[in-house]
Amino acid sequence: MDPADSISSWQRLDRRMLLVHPVRDLVRFLPAVIGIVVFGRSSEGGGWWGVAGIGIPIVLGLARYLTTSYRIAGGRIEVRHGLLSKRVLAAPLDRVRTVEVTASPIHRALGLVTLRIGTGQSGGRGEERLALDGIAAPAASALRERLLHASPESSPDNAATEGVRRVVLTLDPSWVRFAPLTSSGIVIAGAAVGLALQSLHALEFAPSIDLDRVARLGLALLLVVGLVGFLLTICVLAVIGYLLTNFGFQLSHSGTDGAWHLRRGLFTTRETTLDDARVSGVSIGEPLGLRLVHGARLSAIVTGLDKKQKGSSILVPPAPRTEVDRVAEEVLRDPTPVRARLTGHGRRAHRRRWTRALVPAAILTALALVAAYVVSWTFVALAVVVLAGGAYLAHDRWAGLGHTLVDGYLVARSGSLDRRREALRTESVIGWNLRSTWFQRRAGLTDLVATTAGGRQRVRVLDLEEGTAAGLAARATPGLLDQFLA
Repeated sequence: MDPADSISSWQRLDRRMLLVHPVRDLVRFLPAVIGIVVFGRSSEGGGWWGVAGIGIPIVLGLARYLTTSYRIAGGRIEVRHGLLSKRVLAAPLDRVRTVEVTASPIHRALGLVTLRIGTGQSGGRGEERLALDGIAAPAASALRERLLHASPESSPDNAATEGVRRVVLTLDPSWVRFAPLTSSGIVIAGAAVGLALQSLHALEFAPSIDLDRVARLGLALLLVVGLVGFLLTICVLAVIGYLLTNFGFQLSHSGTDGAWHLRRGLFTTRETTLDDARVSGVSIGEPLGLRLVHGARLSAIVTGLDKKQKGSSILVPPAPRTEVDRVAEEVLRDPTPVRARLTGHGRRAHRRRWTRALVPAAILTALALVAAYVVSWTFVALAVVVLAGGAYLAHDRWAGLGHTLVDGYLVARSGSLDRRREALRTESVIGWNLRSTWFQRRAGLTDLVATTAGGRQRVRVLDLEEGTAAGLAARATPGLLDQFLA
């Protein structure tokens, strides 16, 4: 029987999940199991204690299999689980935003996957629990087709539909050069270095250091060598993390009005499907490090996508800017929002950019000059660096500030260390917020925030004059603000 024809009745997880969950629970409860076994050896009937310690994870896995089921009925996806406290989670099919399929190595060996359904619910707990961990890959493909009205993954049974799938982007190995220049790569590398140092400390391992040799080399040279070694370590670990996350990366599109399908991952494969109807725009991330080497990354603006599932909207990992722009134009089906020239925000916004950057820099510069007078004149170099860095930050933030309204899209760009250019379809805007701090009100400026249906994704246009902000909102969504405008 075709799996797609049987989803209307309650379906259990695949029986093979009994080989996954008990092992996972055994690892999770391993300290408790070891304690039970050790306690059992010191008492009578120790063998039974060991059996109990191993049997508990098996019983938990069996209970999860017996109490978890799902179905599609009445225009809703329903998932029920629980032994003592039964719960039924349901979401209308028209609220499904994304379908994400992941498979760890043990899942892949058994032909199983974990399917997570992203809906328009803004509550993080409900979103996180609408998941099916341990269903067969063909059943997940059929379920994804029903949820997003998209073609399932290619297989011998659906070769006819595979012809409509078009590969848009695949990973180029040379793109690993962008990995050390992203904040995520630095965080992964820093965490790995911290874990290694903590492990060495826990093992009481300390390399022997010849203090006389260090003195001969000089402290400055030692610091330079250590810094270079640390940076090289971070770069290597960032590249490894980039490859583990994006290995086999492939972005494809199915049908004229179908869905975007993303597949990536080495050890744990991740497949994400975004329905075209849910994609309301794109966000081009241009962090400072990537901009310096003409790189960027791309994410989809998906209405109703919770902040915890923001990773599900990634369309292009750190890659050359030309590739990012090309994919963004294909997603929007219009190159104009990606290439359009942006409108500046006037002298008031220019003055605010410089003030916000130079005031903290001036305070740090003054402290450095005091330290130079009291401690050492070498702090003068630090004062110069801080002041120059503040001036560069102010200029870069001002250069990145802009907006436009073109071809039914609101386009906004802002930021310096983490600059973003966002294009949002005006049809997806359901409301506007005008927010201003005390300092903005003193300068006659406000932030215009376009809100979408559900989730936390929104597009902000920073530091607009109040009249300009109201006029921009009125032109983007005619009639929506008429009752609030004099």
